Amino acid sequence: MTNFQIGAQMYSVRNHCQEAGEMLLTMKALKAMGYNTCQLSGQNRAIPAEQLKDMLDEAGLTCACTHITFQEMEEDLDKVIAFHKTLGCEYPGIGGLPGEYRASPEGFVTFAGKASKIADRLLDNGLHFIYHNHAFEFQRFEKVGKTGLELLFENASPSLQFELDVFWVQMGGASPLDWIEKVRGRMDVVHFKEMNGTAENRNVIAPIGKGNMNWTAIMKACDDIGVKYAMIEQDNAVDQGSLDCMLYSLNTLKKLGGRF
Repeated sequence: MTNFQIGAQMYSVRNHCQEAGEMLLTMKALKAMGYNTCQLSGQNRAIPAEQLKDMLDEAGLTCACTHITFQEMEEDLDKVIAFHKTLGCEYPGIGGLPGEYRASPEGFVTFAGKASKIADRLLDNGLHFIYHNHAFEFQRFEKVGKTGLELLFENASPSLQFELDVFWVQMGGASPLDWIEKVRGRMDVVHFKEMNGTAENRNVIAPIGKGNMNWTAIMKACDDIGVKYAMIEQDNAVDQGSLDCMLYSLNTLKKLGGRF
């Protein structure tokens, strides 16, 4: 059984998280499947932290991590800290690099500097900034001979952690196993997402177990570097029956020794 705990990224079921009553029922459904922890993302942001905490408690779930916006962190970090303290959540994160930083290596370095200051302050408050990648970070900038994610890794404070999304790493043409090792000591949370090729050679997101990712190797690598949480995310599950997708993924990983 894995040392890390596997949870549900609520963004996968965001179609059921826009009204508090339905979101609570969804949390309870995930708990009944076997999930015990989650990542809050994609829910109606008007639901206050105190109510979300009550809902989590009623459903029997913990909130291990979140995705919020970098703008929120820049504009009112005290509010971000209070929000996460209320939830009992240690890992505030962002779902990707803001667009204005993506076009050049200088943009990635500038973002690394700004994010590092926030990450250092979060760490002073017992929290850990986690950065979630997509595929665009693997664009190689010829003038520096490095990818965007390499620039972020090399220029950010060690207090900035990475939340590798193994699907997007693969989609970007890199090796999930190589990158898991590369971020050793700087990744407590990882995203598990399945890639399924098609006849048109289109790599699409699938429920875990219906695709081509090497989950046995990925899970071992995550355990080897000390990952604490792995969140199952399927962006397009809302188009496929989101709760059914989350159950299929859970059953796949449980058979492979995943701890929930």
